[in-house]
Amino acid sequence: MAPQVKVMQIIARMNVGGPAVIVAELMRGLDKSAIEQILVTGFCDENEADYLDTVAKDVKATRIAGLGRSVSLLADLKAFFGLVSLIRKYKPDVIHTHTAKAGVLGRLASLLAGRRAVRVHTFHGHLLHGYFSKTLTRIVVLIEKFFAARTSVLIAIGSKVREEMLAVGIGKSDKYRVFFPGLPAPKAISRSDAQAALGISTQTLYITYVGRLTQIKRPDRLLDVANECKQRGLDIRFLIAGEGELFEISKARAQSEQLNVTFFGWRSDIAQIFAASDIAILTSDNEGIPLTLIQAAQAGLPIVATNVGSISDIVIDQSTGYLTSTNESDMADAIEKLVRDAQLRKMMGEAGKARANQYFSLERMLRDYTDLYRSL
Repeated sequence: MAPQVKVMQIIARMNVGGPAVIVAELMRGLDKSAIEQILVTGFCDENEADYLDTVAKDVKATRIAGLGRSVSLLADLKAFFGLVSLIRKYKPDVIHTHTAKAGVLGRLASLLAGRRAVRVHTFHGHLLHGYFSKTLTRIVVLIEKFFAARTSVLIAIGSKVREEMLAVGIGKSDKYRVFFPGLPAPKAISRSDAQAALGISTQTLYITYVGRLTQIKRPDRLLDVANECKQRGLDIRFLIAGEGELFEISKARAQSEQLNVTFFGWRSDIAQIFAASDIAILTSDNEGIPLTLIQAAQAGLPIVATNVGSISDIVIDQSTGYLTSTNESDMADAIEKLVRDAQLRKMMGEAGKARANQYFSLERMLRDYTDLYRSL
């Protein structure tokens, strides 16, 4: 029998979102007799929901103060030395870092302490567009180049993420693996049961956005689209599940413009919300592979999304939904086509569901990571 592989998963914080979901599924799902894991993470900001506290309560983690989102020299140094001592104590075979800050501190700590450990880093998305000024972005690229040269395997969540990292010279192509996230199939819930549970009308078409209300996700654009649909007289309602620093301002604007929008806040019943919906929408400036769109596809919903990041790995334009420009009028055009044609919604939804079952199943993802860790 092959010896057990010891893997240390390091992620800056387990805020509700794609990286946290993937890491939690790895912690839960990998065969414990083959792979022993420890999860190391920091704390979330106060305006963020912590996935370990709200959803994955069964997943155990070792918390290191200072590893979270905000950058502060003193806190970062403390987190760095905390990681060094954990690595020395645990002696992992593989150190697998996720997200930018944990990628820097975790790999730096492993260079100092984890002499024999193999380094793996996952780009769940990247910070090359829409986050920093040009100068800061250049610095980020230089730092990532330095660490990529000292990492055995670079995982890109989605093919577009890999292309964009290679385009700026981060890592060599032979180091990259493209892995798709995998999610458990949702329980079957009928549309009417889901709508009754949520206390919403059964007479309306619902277009649903699930995600953080933060600048890169462009909730302002989502409300522009809602406004455009209202101007066109489309009888639809937008459902928004998620919070973030733009939550209050978005709510205030929707109210003042009398938009047909319901804000649900943070929710753990996303499968139910999608089951109650007719179309899914994402309006971001930048994405890796958004897990919420995989959940929408699993629920059999056609998707309207901006053609950014690796969304095109999930949404096949004009087959499982529409990939549009970032212009609200283009997004409203796509929505209008779907609103006016029930058969088109059904056809695209079924095609998306079949694709999600083929490429984004939990079994497939667990197999990919097990094979990777064993090969290392």
